[in-house]
Amino acid sequence: MFTKQTLLAFIGTLSLASARTIPASDDVPSLAEVEAAAATVVPYSPVSNVKGLAFDRFHQIWFENQGYQTTADDSNFAKIAKEGILLTNYFATTHPSQPNYVASAAGDNFGMDNDDFHQIPANVSTIADLLDTKRIAWGQYQEALPYAGYQGYNFSNQKTYANDYMRKHDPLIIFDSITNDDLRPRQIKNFSSFYEDLKHERLPQYSFITPNMTNDCHDTNITVGGNFLADFLPPLLKNEYFAKDTLVLITFDENNSIGENRVYSILVGGAIPEHLKGTTDDTFYTHYSIIASLSANWGLPSLGRWDCGANILKLVAEKTGYVNWEVDTSAVKNLLNETYPGPLSENIYSKYEPFWPIPTTSDRCTAGHGVVDIVKDTYNRRQPTFNYISPVPYDARSGYNTGIKYWRTKDGKKETGITN
Repeated sequence: MFTKQTLLAFIGTLSLASARTIPASDDVPSLAEVEAAAATVVPYSPVSNVKGLAFDRFHQIWFENQGYQTTADDSNFAKIAKEGILLTNYFATTHPSQPNYVASAAGDNFGMDNDDFHQIPANVSTIADLLDTKRIAWGQYQEALPYAGYQGYNFSNQKTYANDYMRKHDPLIIFDSITNDDLRPRQIKNFSSFYEDLKHERLPQYSFITPNMTNDCHDTNITVGGNFLADFLPPLLKNEYFAKDTLVLITFDENNSIGENRVYSILVGGAIPEHLKGTTDDTFYTHYSIIASLSANWGLPSLGRWDCGANILKLVAEKTGYVNWEVDTSAVKNLLNETYPGPLSENIYSKYEPFWPIPTTSDRCTAGHGVVDIVKDTYNRRQPTFNYISPVPYDARSGYNTGIKYWRTKDGKKETGITN
């Protein structure tokens, strides 16, 4: 249990004039120091209005560590599903929590198999870089975050001393390309800022919303998470400003099974056509599909990682004419339940894969808008580490997710592939 005196890896005051990334330390600051730092930082709420093909605003709300059927059986999640589209074939990328959050931001989990304190180098690009190409306002809302841009490992509840905010559930703060910037950290805010932004109609067009460790089911159960969702989301869906042309994804970082890593996921919001409410979509998706879908919706480039070949949400695909892949998910019983070699791995793989994977700079990515310039400039058409044009992440060297068949019919011709 963390107390007010055990805020591990605390990061000091974030200057409004000069942001900086500070390495993890063993310093144990007082609550007064936290409050002093909080008093110096002003949250930043940029606003934009870039029209999309299927939606104009996108929010995703992540919960924790629950099985697909357990969630389906919860009355609150089931009730919300009736208001939108249930994604029946949506997969996380691995275990434990943090690599899935990282994957949602950067299109790769870099072999991470742990929840340690990490800082990912500044030459690794994120969803923020894609959105910035068209000045699409983005933000994150973290329940119980002590102040905007806080970089500490955790922050406990100051009344109960229970787990509350955790860095591992805050995807963009893990990247130096965010924390080295003057403005970007201040776009990572708490729930008080969410309601202020809602009130003043300055919500970003893209946001990532993380409940605290109680409300996200991590330290509790699906009933607590469902009760939180029932209190939090329905009033927002009735708010004309929030709901208009908005798509909301409700999903889980991972499931709690040793089998396939399928997670319960729902799409709701004003962007859902009436005839699709209460329906299901069995297209194969992963957390990488969300980056790809955002790119297709707003005409953004790719990160050149696993978002490159990922299937895109059917709601968007039908607007673009893109044909998604069908995937034989029965080929691997523990599909997307393990991690391939990478620089953030703690296991034996890290001994022969210490380097950061090289993304593709190919124009063959799903969204059809090439790869973001900063990636092309950084990697200069070097040989990519993985086959990022595959809709299923895999690594032939370690045997991770190999032998999976995928196919589609495009322009009257059947196309097939296999992860090997």
